[in-house]
Amino acid sequence: MKNLISTLVLALAFNFSINAQDKMMKHEKATVISLEQTKGAFTQEQLTLKEGNYIFEITNNNVGHQVGFVLVPKGKDASKPENHISSAYVTKAVDNNTTERSKETKLKKGEYIYFCPLNPTPQYALIVK
Repeated sequence: MKNLISTLVLALAFNFSINAQDKMMKHEKATVISLEQTKGAFTQEQLTLKEGNYIFEITNNNVGHQVGFVLVPKGKDASKPENHISSAYVTKAVDNNTTERSKETKLKKGEYIYFCPLNPTPQYALIVK
């Protein structure tokens, strides 16, 4: 009886381990997208990406004050924070000559715009195919 119970426990533990590995393999690793801001502008004026998970890394290249990052689906009012994709915000305002990152953001096919209201910059296109 003890051998049967031990065998069942080992089989369940092995099955749990395989299921956990399968779930981890299915989770898509986030790609880091590095963007640089100078006074009044992003140096990258358009992005084309594949559908997936992204982390936005924003570098403040001597702007002289803090900058940020806003991502909005195209066609939504960018002035309204409820339309922003909040996971794409940098986790901390980007101080002069430093770099900060956003949380992981899942992007689906479509068109988006990105900009910085603190710098301020124009609105740039981000296309997900």
